[in-house]
Amino acid sequence: MPKGRRLKIDNIQTCCDESPFNSKVMAETIDLTGDGGVLKTVVRKAKDDAISPSDSLPLVDVHYEGTLAENGEVFDTTHEDNSIFSFEVGQGAVIKAWDIALRTMKVGEIAKITCRPEYAYGSPGSPPEIPANATLIFEVELLACKPRKGSSLGSVSDEKARLEELKKQRELAAATKEEEKKKREEAKAAAAARVQAKLDAKKGKGKGKGK
Repeated sequence: MPKGRRLKIDNIQTCCDESPFNSKVMAETIDLTGDGGVLKTVVRKAKDDAISPSDSLPLVDVHYEGTLAENGEVFDTTHEDNSIFSFEVGQGAVIKAWDIALRTMKVGEIAKITCRPEYAYGSPGSPPEIPANATLIFEVELLACKPRKGSSLGSVSDEKARLEELKKQRELAAATKEEEKKKREEAKAAAAARVQAKLDAKKGKGKGKGK
């Protein structure tokens, strides 16, 4: 992950005052790995119908802030320059904890992720910002999930628009088909009426001759 300038904060449970991640009410903490290595706490829930990273939507955009659990020091943040960090989930582009945690998040969700060294930078650390065997705390906001570049989907919004257009085309085709069916039935009824009129006319003439 990219490295940023260090900032000092007083409370490791929240980020700096300007951060949108400030939250005094924390939800239940979930052990994502079963060994306490990656803990996740939802700070802000996403909408129920929000999407999550998947094999078809592996590219994600996030805002985040990382602190050292030992002293609450911010070692990296996207909020200083309001930048967006993008990567592909599950490809080892980030630490293990992120690959694990991001798959459980939905777009719009903000979560606090606590990761032990074996799921972060391990015994080497990442000097000078991250010391050896450091437990890290991240607060991450998932902004978007997208397909890989070159995918025929283009984007989630494009796919929704495509499906909506397809739905409209199907509805139009169904309406056209129904209209054509109605016209055929009307033409058939008109033809039958003409035949019946001719038969009635012949019957009328026959009666006249027999008088």
